[in-house]
Amino acid sequence: MSHYEASMEEIIQLCRRRGFLFPSSEIYGGLAGFFDYGPLGSQMRKNIKDLWWCSMTQLRPDIVGIDTAIILHPQVWKSSGHVDGFSDPMVDCRSSKMRYRADQLFFARIRVDGEQIGYISVLEEKDMQARAEEEAKKLKRRLAKQGELEAIRLIPYSEARGEEYALIPSPATGEPGSLTAPRAFNLMFQTRVGALEDTSSVAYLRPETAQGIFINFKNVLDSTRLRLPFGVAQIGRSFRNEITPRNFCFRSREFEQMELEFFIDDSEESWKHWHAYWIEERLRWHRALGIRPELLDTEIHPREKLAHYARACTDICFRYPFGIQELEGISARGDFDLRQHQKGSRVSLEYFDEATHRRFLPHVIEPALGVDRLFLALLCSAYDEDEVEGEKRQVLRLHPAVAPIKAAVFPLVKNKPELVAMAEGLFQSLRRKWPVTYDASGAIGRRYRRMDEVGTPFGITVDFRSLEDMTFTLRERDSTRQARLLEAELIATIDARLEL
Repeated sequence: MSHYEASMEEIIQLCRRRGFLFPSSEIYGGLAGFFDYGPLGSQMRKNIKDLWWCSMTQLRPDIVGIDTAIILHPQVWKSSGHVDGFSDPMVDCRSSKMRYRADQLFFARIRVDGEQIGYISVLEEKDMQARAEEEAKKLKRRLAKQGELEAIRLIPYSEARGEEYALIPSPATGEPGSLTAPRAFNLMFQTRVGALEDTSSVAYLRPETAQGIFINFKNVLDSTRLRLPFGVAQIGRSFRNEITPRNFCFRSREFEQMELEFFIDDSEESWKHWHAYWIEERLRWHRALGIRPELLDTEIHPREKLAHYARACTDICFRYPFGIQELEGISARGDFDLRQHQKGSRVSLEYFDEATHRRFLPHVIEPALGVDRLFLALLCSAYDEDEVEGEKRQVLRLHPAVAPIKAAVFPLVKNKPELVAMAEGLFQSLRRKWPVTYDASGAIGRRYRRMDEVGTPFGITVDFRSLEDMTFTLRERDSTRQARLLEAELIATIDARLEL
């Protein structure tokens, strides 16, 4: 069965209309890069985190959880390299005052019959090659040049030669000469701790949750009976002062991460084995969560683009409406982090292997996933349009475990007190188990459509037959098939479908 491919505008409209996600501080004009989750979005977000936490800690004897502070000792970020090296190359437009990331700004040298006639620039996006070709044609027409345009090769702005900065046009104004050279911009939010406002009080909001795990490695090891290999999982807020937050909640300044640091021995065979293991394990989990397999892919980072400390890194990518982007990264980080914190703190973080009587710093495999990116991917994957009884329907085909509302209870009519009383009683019974809703307004078909649009997997109708035999109509969202079941059978059916 073909699946409707939603645009970002359709996803954004759905989020606003049905209470999944809103721009933060909207009544004051909003604040770029920050979002507020509404009633449905906050529940769905909780479901995502609960499912990840369960799969990582509850169902595994080799992984424990931790929850560390958002503000850590400033030396943590000095030792980890974030103070000196956690930056993006930034480019400013002097005319428009717009700011861009250099790696998201591209230019091309435009040639006609071998003669260079000028430059064009475009921002990174799904159709940037087509836009670049259109800009090149406009430049050729404006200069009244005859001849054939040569193929357009887009180049990152960071690779421009010094003398070209004055010749490359700004994407904001189209005029050359206003773009600055790239310069480093630290992404950490700075704050102060204590009453004094001097250099001793400077602290940072964490840009990732991983370092809180590394600095607690010894605490976890000393307080548990874990032996290598083992993992420490954490879910928490992180903050990055992104130069250009964009694509809705995909790249924002406040976000939530689900990170695992899986500690292993220091052998070559070990990190290769566990890196491959976690790639497959994470792909399996995403598919189990209901993401359509054709929207998932993997991208292996070439050696020259790896972080200096990384042995390997593979991204699980998702095909969003705005292009294929990283959903989750699985990185082999070596012993870099523990080594840096051991050096910075002068506290030994070595592991003693009782079998070999050897002390060493464990290596680590890190699967790191953004809650907000996964939230958006699930909505994009689930959004569909079809027809039911000749009527167009918008439907979110969310896995029942992910769906914010598990079931909706409908009295067939609202003017029969005995029918309404039975429906309300069933609603009160079911809400003790799951998030459910009650809707008595409008025709039953309309009520089904409202629930389909927000991904509710089951509709339960209480009708006149229910008064006779205590059975209810269970309607399944995706197939629209219906069955009559007793309350115990309803509960068992829904429970079974909530399993991943």
